[in-house]
Formats: sequence, C-alpha cells, structure tokens
Amino acid sequence: MKREKNRMWIRLIVVLGLIPFFSLELWAAPMFARKYNISCTTCHVAFPKLNSFGKKFQNDNYRLPNWRVKTIDGGDDQLALPDNAPIAFRLQGFAQSRNSEAVDVVDGTTTTANTDFQSPYLIKMLSSAPLSENITYYFYAIFAEKGGNGEVIVEDAWFSYNDLFGSGINMMLGQFQVSDLMFPREVRLTFQDYMVYRMAGITYERGVLFSKNMGSINIGLGLVNGNGITDNVSINSPGYSRPDHLFDNNNAKAFFSRIGTQLGPVSTGLFYYNGSQKNATGPAGTQSGTRDTNKQIVGLDLSGDFAGEFYWFGQLLWNEWDGLIDQNTKYRWYGGFFGVDYVPGNRWSYSLLYNYTNSHDLADSDTVYEGIDMNSLALNASYYFMRNVKGVIEVNADFLSTKAQSGVYYTGHLSHENSILFGFDVAF
Repeated sequence: MKREKNRMWIRLIVVLGLIPFFSLELWAAPMFARKYNISCTTCHVAFPKLNSFGKKFQNDNYRLPNWRVKTIDGGDDQLALPDNAPIAFRLQGFAQSRNSEAVDVVDGTTTTANTDFQSPYLIKMLSSAPLSENITYYFYAIFAEKGGNGEVIVEDAWFSYNDLFGSGINMMLGQFQVSDLMFPREVRLTFQDYMVYRMAGITYERGVLFSKNMGSINIGLGLVNGNGITDNVSINSPGYSRPDHLFDNNNAKAFFSRIGTQLGPVSTGLFYYNGSQKNATGPAGTQSGTRDTNKQIVGLDLSGDFAGEFYWFGQLLWNEWDGLIDQNTKYRWYGGFFGVDYVPGNRWSYSLLYNYTNSHDLADSDTVYEGIDMNSLALNASYYFMRNVKGVIEVNADFLSTKAQSGVYYTGHLSHENSILFGFDVAF
C-alpha cells in the first residue's frame, strides 16, 4: 500500500511538472585552482561563497573547457587521468564562549563549559576531477569534527553524469545533502547553521538526482533512502556471512522535488518532500522505533543580490510528521531562516543569519522535539589574510525565553544559546 502510494505521488508530481532543480554546489576546493592555475576569486565572492562563474563551473560538471590539461592518456584516447592526485584540505579552529549546556534528558544532569577551545573543529580532505567528457567524481572525508577524533567519516561522495544518453538530463548518484537543492550549507559564510534543514532531516542522504534546464525553468527529480548515510545492515537471509549490506531500512524510497525560476531580480523555488521516518520512542523520544511513519515537507526559497556587494536569501519549510509519537496524530511544525551577506572588498565579509523555528504540535510533548523552537540572530565578520585564509568572529544572540522542566523529562529550551566565537578557517 505504501509503495503504491509513493508511486501515485511520483506520477502526480511528474505530471504537474513539480520536479526539482538540482543545484548542488562545491565549496572551497583549491584543487581546481591548482589544476587550472586560477585564483580562488574566479569562482568565489569570498571563500567559500560562490559567484556566478563558480555556479556556471558547477553547472558545467565542475570543469573548464580545457579540462584535459594536466591529464595523461598513455597513448590511449579512452584514458584521461589527472597527472597528480587532485586533493585539497579545509581546516577550522575556534575558541568559543557560550552559556549552553549538555543536559541528560532523564535526570537533568548538566555538563557546562562556558569557555571552550574548539580546535581542531574540522579537518576535511577533498578530491574531485573529470573522468570523461561527461563523468565527474567528488568526495570529502572528515578526519576530525567537533572533537570527534579517531575516525574518518565520508559525507559528500558522488558521481555526476551530464547529458545522460544525449537527453540533456544530468544525473548524480551517491551521497549528498537534499537541502543543497536550495541553499548549500557548506558554502555559507556564518558558523551558525541553517537550522531548519537539520531539524527537518533533509541533510545527508544516499540516492540519485536528475535535473534539466528548460529555458528559464530548472527542473529535476530526486530519490533517496531517507535514513541518512550511517545505517547499513548485513544481509544474512540467504545464509551465513554473506558479503553484501542493505543501506536502507525500508522498501519505500523518499522522493523530493523542486522547480526553480527567475522572477525579475529574485531567484525562487518550490520544494516538496515525501518520505518516511521511524517513530520516536524511549525516554523523551530519543530512540527510533520500528514503525514507519510518513513525513511531508513543503518549502519556498527566495534569493537575490544588489549593488554587487549584498547577497540575500531566505527559506521557509512547513513540515507534517504523521504518527511520530502517537500513531493516530499528525504533528505539524514550521520554520526557516533569512540571511544577508555583505562583501565590500577583498579583505572583509559580513554576514547576518536569522533562524526561526516553531515546534507547534510538538510543543509540550515531553520529548526532545520540543527543542525545535528557535529564535536567534548570528552576526559574522571575517577578515581575509589571503584568499583562502580567514579569521572569523561571530556573535549569536538567542531571543527565545528559557523554560523550566515541565514534564517527566528535561526537554525544550532549558538554557540560552548566546555565544561568541573567534578562530580561523583555511582551505589549501
């Protein structure tokens, strides 16, 4: 029944033309600067924010017309290997003062550090190169993130194929962020995140994306597992110690759509997502159950720029989670963000990011989902010592009132998220 329902929705959306525009963007990848002997400013307004040429580079499958420069063919016209390993790195380190706490939802035990040295905050290795006239690969691996040393995690990792079978349709297969269809989190100038994407669960997924430009309209289609990029299960039904794994935990795929266009000076898009997630169970809803529950998301995004120095953008998402906690209840909540980037010259960039989310039907649920509520403003100033080396200072102000424990568990907005951060962000 669920599979037939998904097929019906897919057919309906294809008929209506509400298929997404795929606009995944690379960020801060100096291997391209090395390969083509160009400055970072060729593709970036201010690292890692892309300019119009950088977006065209992305739409051209991450290559320039002379992409075969610095490749070897070994006398074989069906071989085009980079003459050296195309690798780049990104490093971040910060010192932060904040008044947020880590709270045990069951007994209320807190861990607090008002001053926190967060370095290294992030170490990533990136690699990308054209492999043929139509195929490109890209991936990055995290060696350390948020204090999690001792393991390597791969997030973005995909193959892209332009002009599939001469159809003008582009395809991407692998791991990516669904939210990159609107505003890629990796190219934002603020330390503060686009929080509604994380709360709605439309960040990293495994799947396939198709896209096509039709004049001023950008359309496409995406299908993903819908359970993130960390889950896998060993297959054992045929017998003992079989080698393969399931990356998904249900038969139905999640699908999402976006249609984008330009309305005068404003870029706009409509987004739709239909998939499933496991129900919430355990103390304060912190555990995943075994019951599949439907979730739907509708989104509107807007962006534009003026005077060649100001870049603004905004996102709204409306969410409906059927039976997440109580099987017979629909839980609706909404949220979004608005931001402005100001880049007046070569040395400085300034950014404002406002996050607002409302837990609505999940308020007073005595679960961690009460914590969806958010009302904050981040102000960022970055000084560029070099094109790829910047110092960062960012202040985050939390306007939401704190609340005391109201149910059995310690959930919700128990402390403010006010913070100030200093540090460095480097790519090479």
